[in-house]
Amino acid sequence: MLSNLSDTQSITKTVIETTGGVVAAQHSRAARIGAQVLAAGGDAVDAAVAVSFAIGVVEPWMSGPAGGGAMMIWRADEGCAHALNYGMRSPKALNPADYPLSGEGIAGDLFPWERVVDDRNVQGATAIAVPGLVDGVGQAHDRFGRMPWRDLLLPAVELAREGLHVDWYAALIIASTTRALAQDPDAADLFLEDGQWPTIAGWTSLSDKRLDMSAMATSLSELADKGAREFYDGDMGAVLAADVQAKGGSLSHDDLRAYRARFQTPLSFAHGAGAFHVMPGLTAGPTFRDVFAGLGDIGGQVPDARAYTGYAAALKSAYAKRLSGMGDDGETPDAPGCTTHFSVVDRHGNMVALTQTLLSIFGSRVVSPGTGFLMNNGIMWFDPVQGRPNSLGPDKTCLMNVCPVIGETEDGARFAFGASGGRKIVSAMSQLSSFVIDFGMDVGAAFHQPRIDVSGGPVVVADDSLPDETLAALRADHQVTTTRRTVFPYAFACPAGVMRRDGRNAGCTEIMSPWGDAIAEEQV
Repeated sequence: MLSNLSDTQSITKTVIETTGGVVAAQHSRAARIGAQVLAAGGDAVDAAVAVSFAIGVVEPWMSGPAGGGAMMIWRADEGCAHALNYGMRSPKALNPADYPLSGEGIAGDLFPWERVVDDRNVQGATAIAVPGLVDGVGQAHDRFGRMPWRDLLLPAVELAREGLHVDWYAALIIASTTRALAQDPDAADLFLEDGQWPTIAGWTSLSDKRLDMSAMATSLSELADKGAREFYDGDMGAVLAADVQAKGGSLSHDDLRAYRARFQTPLSFAHGAGAFHVMPGLTAGPTFRDVFAGLGDIGGQVPDARAYTGYAAALKSAYAKRLSGMGDDGETPDAPGCTTHFSVVDRHGNMVALTQTLLSIFGSRVVSPGTGFLMNNGIMWFDPVQGRPNSLGPDKTCLMNVCPVIGETEDGARFAFGASGGRKIVSAMSQLSSFVIDFGMDVGAAFHQPRIDVSGGPVVVADDSLPDETLAALRADHQVTTTRRTVFPYAFACPAGVMRRDGRNAGCTEIMSPWGDAIAEEQV
């Protein structure tokens, strides 16, 4: 099929090297706020706290306080990595009988689960899980932060008071989910105009439209003043739970009070002369490790047909293992419970790779009117069929796709990578990490290199800019579809990463992302 896209357009992102810190995030304003924290003497974790809350305001359909996620932290002074899991959990009062199978086949969202009646595990208050983000970010700050918590949240408060600027990209994102948003009166009131996506000026005009985020600003201000546990133990937690229950969900204030994020021992392993540190347990970390276990020696000057066929085979095998065997079955006490990612490196070499999510785009498409927060749909992370490793049940840890990575190369370079993109994340992280470890690329070269996607199905999606011999080699063993890297949708996930080599730092984001940026502290 012929593409409508230009064959002569070339898109690149400039990569700046600096001795100062760098923040790479999916939204430029959030990245700039993180860089300002670094310029003020903050630690990489301080910058991560500020970016976490800021990006939940400017990109609310991807993540926010009512979501979850995970982060990998590298401490240069300790010479070691830390894993912090703040994934979501199912409420204790959840009843699997309330999620009957519809018999209408596969849901076809982020997981190949069978469809549930009325999509109750995907849409609405019945899809809401116990959020973990605020406690997770709070624990990271308690352990490693240097700047006052309040100071780190105030930039997000100011962004919310400004209101969300609806440029062409924001309008496109909202338009893609208008029908679902219209089903919740509070979501419709926040994001839509008379039940339709917000109109902006004509195609040759500038847009100054803003959405009213004042309720979120008030809640963020309370979190800044009262601390992270206000979200769980305080009046805010009570209001949040009451809002969800009023809309038919099972989240309770007791669920929130009981929630605790967990520091864990990273899953660390060698690959060639390099090494990786990823999340253990019910994340994509073990799947990432399985990819490299099946990859073998593919190194060389540049990734060629042998490399890409190796990626395809290893990813298919690893994903098959993931979907058939991973889950929280209540018998594994060591197991831990659309998305955004950002990475930070400070001038001392401390790093954070942080992935946070509401799960689907706009999460459950439900807004808590008492807090202004858009709620997650973490219940979709469970298999609705009973008797399987990841079957839906009460008080269980959700299986996450997140895959933040800390990598180390033979020559002493270190990188912190991650991505958004649901099931596409593992493919992106495996290849980007391999480009650095196996082919010696810097962050800029790795992020501009074409990729493939293997997400558990029979089809290998390949970038159509790959050489003909590489595409032919892939077609010899796989069903292949080619496509272009575009602004929307992202066929190959949306990564962000930073790298440190010989005392100099650099960062890059997905080259097609119109909002993503890597900002150095001296640029603010």
